[in-house]
Amino acid sequence: MEPYMLECCVDSVESAMEAEKGGADRLELCAALVIGGISPGLALFEEVRKCCGLPVRVLLRPRFGDFLYTEHEFELLRKEVALFREKGADGVVIGCLKEDGSLHMEQMRELIREAGSMKITLHRAFDVCAEPMRVYGQAGELGIDTILTSGQRENCLAGMPLLKELSKLRQRTGGPQIMAGAGVTPDVIRTFLEETDITAYHLSAKKTMDSGMRYRREGVPMGLPSLSEYTIYRTDSRVVAEAKRILTVSYTHLRAHETVLD
Repeated sequence: MEPYMLECCVDSVESAMEAEKGGADRLELCAALVIGGISPGLALFEEVRKCCGLPVRVLLRPRFGDFLYTEHEFELLRKEVALFREKGADGVVIGCLKEDGSLHMEQMRELIREAGSMKITLHRAFDVCAEPMRVYGQAGELGIDTILTSGQRENCLAGMPLLKELSKLRQRTGGPQIMAGAGVTPDVIRTFLEETDITAYHLSAKKTMDSGMRYRREGVPMGLPSLSEYTIYRTDSRVVAEAKRILTVSYTHLRAHETVLD
């Protein structure tokens, strides 16, 4: 059977180290996770590589918002794929759509050519595409190995019906791995293991920390007014460790069951 995969999404060196401490199998590296993630800088990638031994896939997204990109935004994506390939990233996490919600195959092919031997994850652009089953097949044609998805809903629990369909489609076709994301916690993983065949999970395991700043000028937001400038978001290694424990126990149990059947 296929081993379980626990991917942790991080936007800082500190979070990357916590994810590794907790037993994550892989990192998705981004910046500005609090707004869903955008492309990280090369300096962050290099520092994570220096301090953490986990494989790293880099999320590439030039801005917050949808996945219909202008000519200049796409050129930024193309250059970022090349830069992170040259710096030794294990993979990139990408996705481009057309106005009608279909997968932009021409742009995807160009980015994948630029990626060379790097692995490719189709990110949650999949969750706002018009025809998910068709896009799943197209992703397979492109050689994409993983699709990160919430099942086209706000969180993966709500999207479980579609995730089940996609998992069955994968079993029939051998297409990209389905990685459940959005709202993933240890308890959610336990529910999925009871009700689905999905073996890959993506979580941030966020905790909030109070800034060390003693002097605080309140009422001066630098971005979204709803977010405090004095709240820091970090990965919690304890949450990652509990998620990994659940996956390990489940994998061991299923392997033992397969051995008995053999």
